Amino acid sequence: MARDNKKALEKDEAGSEYIDKLVAVNRVAKVVKGGKRFGFAALVVVGDGKGRVGYGSGKAKEVSDAVKKATDDARKHMVRIALREGRTLHHDIAGRFGAGKIFMRSAAPGTGIIAGGPMRAVFEALGIQDVVAKSIGTSNPHNMVKATFDALITMRSPRAVAAKRGKKVGEIIGRREFGSDTKEEKKEE
Repeated sequence: MARDNKKALEKDEAGSEYIDKLVAVNRVAKVVKGGKRFGFAALVVVGDGKGRVGYGSGKAKEVSDAVKKATDDARKHMVRIALREGRTLHHDIAGRFGAGKIFMRSAAPGTGIIAGGPMRAVFEALGIQDVVAKSIGTSNPHNMVKATFDALITMRSPRAVAAKRGKKVGEIIGRREFGSDTKEEKKEE
């Protein structure tokens, strides 16, 4: 079975919409007397497009049953991720799970999602519009998705850092203009 990145919007019981992304389907065969019995494992990413995302896996004798189990598992394990301006990451970050290593950078408006397969599914379900990401280690979809979640969960917003340090957000962020300090120093001299 090839990877399938079809986008599906579904409404749950509460009425909110979820974006379901099928990341990978794996087929295994058990050889028995009289032939082979096939089993399927599915990896699904579910998000609301507004900062909540989760992943899940499911196994069954049919693909549709495996996808349904994976989707239910993903909805149970959704987490909230703080986004900058609702479109990108707050800062550059690396994540790791097993042999899966990934690196993500925040990007300027209009950049789009520059990422490969499994990471792209996570970003689209999360609602990120501008990001640059690179997978350095394995290309195993399970490890790539878990490494992406590892990075996203460890990311901190300036508001959370300021609250933890007991400072104001402005003191944490500082000026976003590069070289502004050197201009002021030159004027004083």
